[in-house]
Amino acid sequence: MILVTKKAPDFNAPAVLPDGLIIDNFNLYKYSKNTITIIFFWPLDFTFVCPTEIITFNKYYNHFKKRNVKILGISCDSQFVHYAWRNTPINQGGIGNIKFIMISDIKKNIQKSYGIEHPELSIALRALFLIDKKGIVRHQLINDLPFGRNINEVIRMIDAVEHNEKYGDVCPAQWEKGKKSINPTSKGIINYLSNNINELY
Repeated sequence: MILVTKKAPDFNAPAVLPDGLIIDNFNLYKYSKNTITIIFFWPLDFTFVCPTEIITFNKYYNHFKKRNVKILGISCDSQFVHYAWRNTPINQGGIGNIKFIMISDIKKNIQKSYGIEHPELSIALRALFLIDKKGIVRHQLINDLPFGRNINEVIRMIDAVEHNEKYGDVCPAQWEKGKKSINPTSKGIINYLSNNINELY
């Protein structure tokens, strides 16, 4: 399922908050209103690639915070398993204190609504969705289970969305914050390629 350009599906679900409090009825739209939001799914708690991704998102948390971007993590484990995983030391296979909200999709309705359920295992693929301030999905990334995501690419895409919204320019291949963008006209692309061709290598 391709959700880019579409409204992100809403949901209500149990969640563990950053302070460890468990709530029963977290709502996406209420939480993400007028804010860029990253939703990322992982298959299962207490597994192998999953803790590396969650710990990395947590280490990069301030990069998201300074961009006023909210993060939500989701798997089909219960809120109580999330809580236990948070309270397991990293050197024992846990994830430690996490600064973002962890959602329980125990009924698997969310992974189905986002179209990222593994066809045989009925768990979530490694999917990520960048949702803009209007609730529209602007970027999605889906990996098979063995492959962890690159958090720097997520941040690059956030910067690209914000740049486009602020200036109206489009972002070429290899673009990063601070590099030249393209005025979306015939003259603009000619000017970019004439002066920035080495940025593409």
